[in-house]
Amino acid sequence: MNLRTIVERASRGIVLKRRLPSAFGRAPLYVAPSIGGLRYWRRDIGKIDPTLLQAAERLVEPESKIWDIGANLGLFTIAAAVRAGRQGYVLAVEPDAEAASLLLRSRRASDSRVTAPIDVLVAAVHDRNEDRFATLEVAVRARAANALRGFGSTQTGGILDSRIVPAFRLDDMIEFFPSPTVLKIDVEGAEATVFRGASRLLEEIRPTLIIEVSIQNQRSVGQILAGVGYRVFDGGREDWPEVALPPWNTIAVPVEACARVLYRCVNDR
Repeated sequence: MNLRTIVERASRGIVLKRRLPSAFGRAPLYVAPSIGGLRYWRRDIGKIDPTLLQAAERLVEPESKIWDIGANLGLFTIAAAVRAGRQGYVLAVEPDAEAASLLLRSRRASDSRVTAPIDVLVAAVHDRNEDRFATLEVAVRARAANALRGFGSTQTGGILDSRIVPAFRLDDMIEFFPSPTVLKIDVEGAEATVFRGASRLLEEIRPTLIIEVSIQNQRSVGQILAGVGYRVFDGGREDWPEVALPPWNTIAVPVEACARVLYRCVNDR
């Protein structure tokens, strides 16, 4: 048994209270290393995913409406809720019930006087209007690597469990939730599938996008975004250069909003 396995097993059932960086009001976040990964043992939560937090800081404005698809423990959800403020709104979509329960705990601990309302939807997102359910495969290792059946990465360490979960298209969700101005997607390889169920959202609502794009989906996601008039930037680099293919940390902005969004980002640095 290697050291990683020992630490992973020792982490089961442990919940830690952390606080986000000062840019996000030192908001509390409840985390579990067995769900989010061993990196959540760190006390400095700002170093867990600095690229994602930078995107939240630059792109989420007061009164923004945010959808967080694949919210996991809610690092982006809570950070965005603080940035959006009381007049904003956040919808966190997470199919893993255990991760969602911790996100709800963080929501209860947040200061409702200064943070946006947060709704938590325990469900998956896909592209099939006729199919209201999907199979979630739970990873042996960090459950941030959970994925819908047919997707996922080599980071799972195997499949611990499989569960039937409700599943919706993003286009269907427009009818029930405030439309997003910022949409974050982290769905472990299913991002092209998610976009195929979001044509109305992309063409009519036009949110700014924060996406993890796996290498096998670069071309398909790039074609979808180009087809609906989005420009693509590398959010993994400090200056966010424009790129031809969506990288792992993709920022995508509607062409008509680029001047406003990018000007604000540059001047907020």
